[in-house]
Amino acid sequence: MSLAFFTRTKTGEIQSRIASDIGSLQGTVTNTISSLVSGVTTVLATVSAMFFLDWRLTCVSLVMLPMLVWVSRRVGRTRRKFSGQRQEQLADMSSTLQESLSVSGFLLGRTLGRSQVLTDEFSAQSNRLVDLMVKSAMAGRWRAWTVQVVLSAMPVAVYWVAGFTSRHGVFLSIGTLVAFTTLQQTLVGPAMSLLQLSISVQSDLALFARVLEYLDLPIDVAEPAEPQPLPHPRGDVTFEGVCFSYEGTAAPTLRDINLSIPAGSSLAVIGETGSGKTTLGYLIPRLYDVDDGRVTIDGIDVRDLSFDTLTDVVGVVSQESYLIHATIADNLRLAKPDATDDELVEVTKAAQIHHRITALPEGYETLVGERGYRFSGGERQRLAIARTMLRNPPVLILDEATSALDTQTEAAVQAALDQLVQGRTTITIAHRLSTIRHADEIIVLKDGTIAERGSHAELLALDGEYTAMLARTEQQQAGAAAA
Repeated sequence: MSLAFFTRTKTGEIQSRIASDIGSLQGTVTNTISSLVSGVTTVLATVSAMFFLDWRLTCVSLVMLPMLVWVSRRVGRTRRKFSGQRQEQLADMSSTLQESLSVSGFLLGRTLGRSQVLTDEFSAQSNRLVDLMVKSAMAGRWRAWTVQVVLSAMPVAVYWVAGFTSRHGVFLSIGTLVAFTTLQQTLVGPAMSLLQLSISVQSDLALFARVLEYLDLPIDVAEPAEPQPLPHPRGDVTFEGVCFSYEGTAAPTLRDINLSIPAGSSLAVIGETGSGKTTLGYLIPRLYDVDDGRVTIDGIDVRDLSFDTLTDVVGVVSQESYLIHATIADNLRLAKPDATDDELVEVTKAAQIHHRITALPEGYETLVGERGYRFSGGERQRLAIARTMLRNPPVLILDEATSALDTQTEAAVQAALDQLVQGRTTITIAHRLSTIRHADEIIVLKDGTIAERGSHAELLALDGEYTAMLARTEQQQAGAAAA
């Protein structure tokens, strides 16, 4: 799925459907066939034997079958409704756990004094889940009891019919009658199992619907059936008449964007919040697909390149550096699984983080903690830069990579970035304008279009949007320094 799917869907909801819903279906999928074959075989054999003994008594025995099937379907529909509600509640609870028991969730709850509120919310969700589970388990119990009573009373009906027919000259031997009722009782167990199986399958249809709902989603960013090769990428990036809108928004985010970024050059993208800066960067690695126009790398539309090729060619360093709960070495090797220890040392030295790693007792085998919270923001950022260096992509996107850092940390990270951008096609999405003065070209986005473009000196000469933004930035920095 594209990035849009994950921005609108709760992580806990996805986890619930993958783990809980599929796990609940395991018994149905693995046991249904064997139970069905066993039950049907026994029922058919028993009914055949009963017909052989006396077809009239067999018809009497089976006359209640349509009613039993109808009851089972009613029970199954009721349980299906409760089953769907139960899984939805379980997904909500999983989302609450995922959000509140992470490091970020703990910090939010503790610092805002919301720990008790979150505890009470979880308790309320647990109680609702228990209530739904009880209702699901108890749904249709009285109907099931009715079925059992009817099946248990069938021998009485057989004896009554045998007595009634004997009064009209149709006699059954005691042996035939005993054999028939014995077969009838043998039929009760498999018949009940098949009816219960029908109820279980109907109940689990809600789980199938939840799983299939995801599997049936259209893939809006699909890999090409016959991807074009890009064996020796140079890094020429172009935007040709690009337009893009997010789903559910009226106004387009980007309109008629035309850019040419030669291999090895640098482009800086600036603009007010919501002007489309990050979106423009996301179109290059195909996190989204354009609505009109095209984005090309070395003349090839990115929609014609495989995902593996795109990840090899385009590297992204964002403001939020995501590290998994593993060792430093494992996090770095996400970019290149076969990287040697010497290669790790080389990139961490270039990213100016090697000295910090070697100062740790376990060095490169140090666990970074969830989302890398054992390290500062600047250290996480430099680890992310080292990880990108390990991939050595010819095209690099820097998405406000230093905007959340203090001045001293920014200087260290910027030094690492200067090492990373050498010889690469670089698109810098900037918040602090001091970091992009030396870009080969700077564009100013406004309302999804390019309002101004040129070098730093050329834009100053225009005395337009860029100059106004630069003046505001200098005023903010002066105010911060005075404070």
